[in-house]
Amino acid sequence: MIEIINDKLFIDQIPARTLAEKYGTPLFVLSEDSIIEKCQELRSSFLNKYTNTRVAYAGKAFLTLAMCKIVEREGFHLDVVSGGELYTAIKADFPPDRIEFNGNNKSPEELQMAIDYGVGRIIIDGFDELSLINQCALTEKINVVLRISPGVDSHTHEYVTTGNLDSKFGIPIQDHRLELLINQLLESKVVNLMGFHFHVGSQINENVSHLLATKILMEKVKEFKEKFDYIPAEINVGGGFGVRYTDEDHAKSYSYFLDPIMEIINAAFVELNSPKPTVVIEPGRSIIANAGVTLYTVGAIKDIPGIRKYVSVDGGMTDNPRPALYNSKYDCFIENDQVGQELITVCGKCCESGDILLTDVMTKPASRGDLLAIFSTGAYCYAMSSNYNKIPFLPIVLTSDGKERLIVKRQTFDELISRELF
Repeated sequence: MIEIINDKLFIDQIPARTLAEKYGTPLFVLSEDSIIEKCQELRSSFLNKYTNTRVAYAGKAFLTLAMCKIVEREGFHLDVVSGGELYTAIKADFPPDRIEFNGNNKSPEELQMAIDYGVGRIIIDGFDELSLINQCALTEKINVVLRISPGVDSHTHEYVTTGNLDSKFGIPIQDHRLELLINQLLESKVVNLMGFHFHVGSQINENVSHLLATKILMEKVKEFKEKFDYIPAEINVGGGFGVRYTDEDHAKSYSYFLDPIMEIINAAFVELNSPKPTVVIEPGRSIIANAGVTLYTVGAIKDIPGIRKYVSVDGGMTDNPRPALYNSKYDCFIENDQVGQELITVCGKCCESGDILLTDVMTKPASRGDLLAIFSTGAYCYAMSSNYNKIPFLPIVLTSDGKERLIVKRQTFDELISRELF
């Protein structure tokens, strides 16, 4: 767990300063205890509460070999969206039948890799994906799920809205070609159509869009029963469950989303007089975000009287581009013996005016050399990191019950240029 005791930061009982001194800064730290707590919540509020349910961790939020092992140990499935994520799972010996391959533009090579490895599901996202699968060497039928776009607005950031009709993801539910595609899938000799999938967006704190999308899909399921005599064995309602970054966020429990979703699905299948389907969810951020802390060392401080006080740290947008991309906000903590509060803006070291991590936040007064922690950086920080300005990738330390281990090494300068040629 992540806690502040007597003005000192501890991560799973380990002093944050001890980790910073041992591994250097900037440093990603992940609390495995926090990850397991979220997994236990998913079990109690979904897997153990409802029969025929499945959790597929959305690897795009954060994926390493060690994270694959945690997901496997917890009994979850894994949702991947690229050849690189699939390769990571393969190298971690993740059970192939528990992998679901998502993505809006899978290459023929990626599809072949997925089929060769024997993934459990390929989630078809476009009209021509079946033809690409047909071109692969197949020894047996492949289980597929069809992703539809239900046409709902999730009222989140436009870059993480995925369920509206104007989206690169999924088959628009109003598209007249949808029924033709379903017919092709049902008649195919190479695929088994297991069911349907939707995802309405990310960092969603209200259940309205999830429930509306579920209702829309259930109405379509009834139509497909009449037209094709087809009942899906699986319904995947995606993820996107919001988390707390600051007091501005009002994150809800998994039950807040999942209980009414299950009620809608169960009622629809009772009306259809059909067996209830397996219901799948794809949480990513909600499992990993709050488990992460990024540790920095304070460097230059620039106080512009009457305007702003800039506190620079030794990382920045290369390890967390979300503030620049989405105007994302975080909480922070400065570990020192100072008293009082002051208004600061935390900036990174990149040669970029937009390299701002926190804008106008109240903290203890900062001095060069202080340890500065930014919380809830487990999701989409390491995953979206870059080498802008030739800054090396950060290391990652995993903590649990007073112990820590390095799961990603800090990139060296030699590794930074290892792929470059004269």
